[in-house]
Amino acid sequence: MKRTIEKLSQERREKEEQFAEKLAELKRDSLSLEHLEERLKTLEFPAPSKKKHLLTSKIKSSPPGSEELRDILTQAFGFTKKISASVADILKLQDSLADARDKEWDALGNNHVGMIFKSMEWRVDKLSSEYGDVKLLMKKFMLLKDQLNRLLALLEEKKMPSSAQVREILEPLEDAVYTGFENRFRGYEEEIKKQQEGYIPYFRKGVKVLDLGCGRGEFLELLQKNGIQGTGIDGNSQMTDICLDKGLDCRKGDILGLLAEWPDASLDGIFSSQVIEHLLPPYLKKMIDICQFKLAPSGVLILETINPTSVFALVQIYYLDLSHERPVHPQALKFLMESAGFEDVRIQYSAELGTDRLQNLPGADEASSILNRNIDRLNSLLYAAPNYAAIGRKR
Repeated sequence: MKRTIEKLSQERREKEEQFAEKLAELKRDSLSLEHLEERLKTLEFPAPSKKKHLLTSKIKSSPPGSEELRDILTQAFGFTKKISASVADILKLQDSLADARDKEWDALGNNHVGMIFKSMEWRVDKLSSEYGDVKLLMKKFMLLKDQLNRLLALLEEKKMPSSAQVREILEPLEDAVYTGFENRFRGYEEEIKKQQEGYIPYFRKGVKVLDLGCGRGEFLELLQKNGIQGTGIDGNSQMTDICLDKGLDCRKGDILGLLAEWPDASLDGIFSSQVIEHLLPPYLKKMIDICQFKLAPSGVLILETINPTSVFALVQIYYLDLSHERPVHPQALKFLMESAGFEDVRIQYSAELGTDRLQNLPGADEASSILNRNIDRLNSLLYAAPNYAAIGRKR
């Protein structure tokens, strides 16, 4: 909208300049016409003769002052014609200027209203997200209260609680902290669903798909909506609780451990979004190898992660999350999947950046062309798509 307003404002200024120039031209022509009128007043003509033969005889020579009069009248006619055309142009420009001003004011008004509604929508979404967090925290609070009561009973009996019992209390609290972080910085669930809808066509209706690191269950909901059997795995207890509260099939535990328990060749698809950047290379390699065994022939593996070839993605997304282990280069992930036996591995970029990109300069001269080529190179480095997915199929 900002770009649109700037463009409309520029068009309105151009119309105003054209209107001012045409008005100044009209004033100059009017002054010239007034000057000719003054000259006309200074001309002196001889009094007409009363002799009849002069009226009927052929005039062989022009009377004094006639040449100057003809010149004045010719100029006056030209200025009158020019003034008439200028008036017509001014009327058209006036209408065009009024239209340009109306468009600018409409855009400004719509932008203001849009900002108000966007702000309200953001606040409503934020409150909704926070309300969901509060419900889960209350649920966790009741569970923790029960666990603390049991620990207190042990202490009253002068018994030391085990490390597992203490960890049972601390782990949900840490999971709740990360869930709050994800709710604030990952984006609202509807936004994530919109980004992940592009992966649904890789899976047919009725097939079985496993979501590794399913988080709040956005992709599981998309699978369910499209008649695809989806099961999620996540190590965060609060994330799994969110999925279970939605009625989704979700299991808590280590990805490799639960994936290894799955029967070989029993899955039609395996999906993972924004997970592998949390894994160390040996773990990631082992996970890809196991996926090869668990997929049925022609099964699809989709691994989505942050694009490290985009400076914007590295600075604004990757380094924001302290739990990230290391970024995964697209070609490195492609190589790992091909080495595990996946065929036709392709890289698909998503969440293209638009308004953040550097703008090209207008003009077709050589200097502008060179500068625009350099801007394109900078855009491909700084503002490349922040996400990518490696997509492969089992032989």
